[in-house]
Amino acid sequence: MKPDLFEAPDYYNIDDLLTEEHKLIRDAARAWVKRDVSPIIEEAAQKAEFPKSIIPGLAEIGAFGPYIPTEYGGAGLDQISYGLIMQEIERGDSGVRSTASVQSSLVMYPIWKYGNEAQRKKYLPKLATGEWMGSFGLTEPDHGSNPAGMVTNFKDKGDHYLLNGAKLWISNSPFCDVAVVWAKNEEGRIHGLIVERGMEGFSTPETHNKWSLRASATGELIFQDVKVPKENLLPNKSGLGAPLGCLDSARYGIAWGAIGAAMDCYDTALRYSKERIQFGKPIGAFQLQQKKLAEMITEITKAQLLSLRLGQLKNEDKATSAQISMAKRNNVEIAIKIAREARQMLGGMGITGEYSIMRHSMNLESVITYEGTHDIHLLITGLDVTGFNAFK
Repeated sequence: MKPDLFEAPDYYNIDDLLTEEHKLIRDAARAWVKRDVSPIIEEAAQKAEFPKSIIPGLAEIGAFGPYIPTEYGGAGLDQISYGLIMQEIERGDSGVRSTASVQSSLVMYPIWKYGNEAQRKKYLPKLATGEWMGSFGLTEPDHGSNPAGMVTNFKDKGDHYLLNGAKLWISNSPFCDVAVVWAKNEEGRIHGLIVERGMEGFSTPETHNKWSLRASATGELIFQDVKVPKENLLPNKSGLGAPLGCLDSARYGIAWGAIGAAMDCYDTALRYSKERIQFGKPIGAFQLQQKKLAEMITEITKAQLLSLRLGQLKNEDKATSAQISMAKRNNVEIAIKIAREARQMLGGMGITGEYSIMRHSMNLESVITYEGTHDIHLLITGLDVTGFNAFK
């Protein structure tokens, strides 16, 4: 394994806008990625295995529910801290960041925001330490960008609910201990239910043969007459807005995370451009390579500023769903373009596991699709600025 020589670009001195706590949190996550993720991630991706050994480390750096109050086991941090942690983790690998995002924003967040006190105290502390891992069941085999069309449903059976249906493309599902599942009641209203591993009729088959997010575990959630205790219903919010609120938090984390992947590709390409000699000089001395690098650092800087401002708005509880969509769409788009350009700069070496670029590029093909596709986020922005709904 090559040593992790990553140096984060900061072309506009954005560190000056961060607090000392922000920088300490980020640097701790960065050091952990260098020590515990970089040495193993290429092999994990080649084998298509999620390295479960890193779960305690993710908990230690505050990656599980960083903004969850300390009384429930969270770190009680602000939204910029959350973003910085996601940035550093995705600099290591998008799949590892996916694991943390799901745990934080799609499992812990709804239990914290939509659950009752008993649910918070039962689940959140164990999720924060990684003792329990969670998954989020929204996407279905026939309903992705249109989650309102879901067919997963539950019926009131007096002393319990009977849950039936299936969810697809679910991160963490093969090893999750709990799943926050969105389903329709008999009136067609969407509610969140906490389903626990071991409930009869609940299974989580793994999805194989992925070319993307290979170091992340993906699978299904299948419910065949699963008896869910009534106390496992999230009582404080229902309707489609409930799962979409979770997705806002996750998309915010992705906006930061994608910057990490872009940074890693840029840093790799920059270093390579200074070392690779062709026609008697480093390739970084040629105009076309400088053009690529200049455009990369420009887009990274713009994405950094976009995310930082969004984090400030999140801290003030002013960030809109449309603003979050813009950041997610933009930052993933620039990351995937930077990965492709960086791969070209490395030539044939760029497709090998000796460098991280091809792995990032493959991973980002999933990131640009999940939590709202690239096109859907464009339409969200279009709706927001025009007032016209192009979805229907």
